[in-house]
Amino acid sequence: MITVTPDSFRLARTFTISRGSKTEARVLTVRITRGGVTGWGECVPYARYGETLETVTAQIESLPDDISREALQTALPPGAARNALDCALWDLAAKQSGRRVWDLLNRPAPAPAITAFTLSLDTPDAMRAQAAENAHRPVLKIKLGTPDDMPRLEAVRQGAPRPTILIDANEGWTPEVYADLAPHLIRLGVALVEQPLPAGQDDMLAEIARPLPVCADESCHDRASLAALRGKYDMVNIKLDKTGGLTEALALTDTAHAQGFGVMVGCMVGTSLAMAPATLLTGQAAHVDLDGPLLLAEDRPQPLRFSDRGIHAPDRELWG
Repeated sequence: MITVTPDSFRLARTFTISRGSKTEARVLTVRITRGGVTGWGECVPYARYGETLETVTAQIESLPDDISREALQTALPPGAARNALDCALWDLAAKQSGRRVWDLLNRPAPAPAITAFTLSLDTPDAMRAQAAENAHRPVLKIKLGTPDDMPRLEAVRQGAPRPTILIDANEGWTPEVYADLAPHLIRLGVALVEQPLPAGQDDMLAEIARPLPVCADESCHDRASLAALRGKYDMVNIKLDKTGGLTEALALTDTAHAQGFGVMVGCMVGTSLAMAPATLLTGQAAHVDLDGPLLLAEDRPQPLRFSDRGIHAPDRELWG
């Protein structure tokens, strides 16, 4: 039996990117029960990709209760619906076998990994305060994506002089804005720029200098995306809600490396249940951005553990 439940989790503070703001994480929880054993997974339907809670629920409910993980890969396209089902089927297999998912995959247990902590888009003064509050963290990810981002970036560096900085423009810049900002990004110690230009309008990245690594997010969903990224991007951000689950995420990671792309593992704003499967990718990632639970005011029972060593593998009571 497959059941789908909409759930809402309050955020610790309003979270803003170039496309808008939110005060809660609205997710779908999927449970698959077979033989008295239940596996579960979570997805975050994303409006940017034409998804809503209702449309994703309909996709999930259209499938037979006994669908296999192998059949799922072609029954649904990459996206949130397939992600929740794929992760629930992995959890179910682990519980049925009494083994952990990484054992089923013949992989080592995920080691703790340092994750970025995301600062929401705001005024320069507010972002300076956010940065100062989190200056003890080793990596900060900054949401930008407006024509007036330079004061924000300067303010963040003033508030947090030491951390590595990653920038996510969420498709918000033009080629002219990016070319103007790029020299200053290097001066301020930025290590990575994520999706500076809109997906589908990013050919200019092949024609302008890339003085620091550029990472594809909205431009990369699954392995089929990679061909169009060559010459434009240096890295890809792998999110399970884009790949359609752990199965494709693992395959995308291997293929991206084989084709010369670096890998970042990222997330939507979700709970520990959504992050848990993604921890299996951290050992192959140059950058990890699985801070969703750190942005919440409330989380799942048995949440993921975060320490000064980073994000830890999930306990079996949570997932896998």
